[in-house]
Amino acid sequence: MIERPRTAEAQAPLISVIAPCYNAERYLEQALESIYAQDYPNLEVIIVDDGSSDRSLEMLRQLQARYGFALFTQANQGVSGALNTGLKHARGVYVATPDLDDVMLPHSLSVRARYLDQHPDVGLVGALIHYMDEHGTLRKQQRPRGIRQLDFASILANGEVVGAPVSLYRMEALRAVEGYDPDIRVQDFQITLRIARRGYGVHIIPEVVTYYRRHPNNLSRRYKVLLESDLRTIEPYKGHPAYARGRVTLINKALKYAVIQDKRDAWRLLREIPWRLIDGTTLRRVKRLLLHY
Repeated sequence: MIERPRTAEAQAPLISVIAPCYNAERYLEQALESIYAQDYPNLEVIIVDDGSSDRSLEMLRQLQARYGFALFTQANQGVSGALNTGLKHARGVYVATPDLDDVMLPHSLSVRARYLDQHPDVGLVGALIHYMDEHGTLRKQQRPRGIRQLDFASILANGEVVGAPVSLYRMEALRAVEGYDPDIRVQDFQITLRIARRGYGVHIIPEVVTYYRRHPNNLSRRYKVLLESDLRTIEPYKGHPAYARGRVTLINKALKYAVIQDKRDAWRLLREIPWRLIDGTTLRRVKRLLLHY
């Protein structure tokens, strides 16, 4: 495993960059190039191939000779399982979990690490993204709105997710919540909630740090898998006052895709929303369901 300390700057806290890989051959080289172009002076890189069936593992072994990252392989377990594998080997004070189809901007790690340095009560700091298409053309950008400070109740009620590609975690917080639940294969919502529930601050800073790549294989488009994981994520908090609203929020999110992909399932999901909790988003989903052919 190769770290990159630079003279006196080696005093900067070590960041463990843990990147799960599953069938990412098309984007691997660009993603790794962006990780190694970081201006942060002290990092280790750990790649976990999660049972890829394309040429990803072959390419990773070739790229390992160039970059010197640690490489681990396992049968497919999902992103949560892959990240837990990486955490077993990580030594950092902070942990980044980029996707290997995205591109990190050069200041991505340094700006978030600086924030955690200055806010010891924060266990997770997120940031903003620019969206690009599968060819790398920029399509949309998130707009800065100042620093957002999220609490557990708002995260639960609003389905707030600090996306893994823009998150920097305090290792102490990840250890406190015992990592990821491997039975919930989607990682970012569960870990956002668990860290907030443990009492750590969850903040989002108005800095763009990553180009997020939208393509047909994005998990967000597989709404059934995502909804199942999201509902399992909030199940432990069923007694919380924000639970019912949170469940509706997650169903509304799934309906965004269901009304296009599976109208029958969309009607099923709508019937699961109590009348008293129908909101403007639900009504917009109904309108689209009725008008979309």
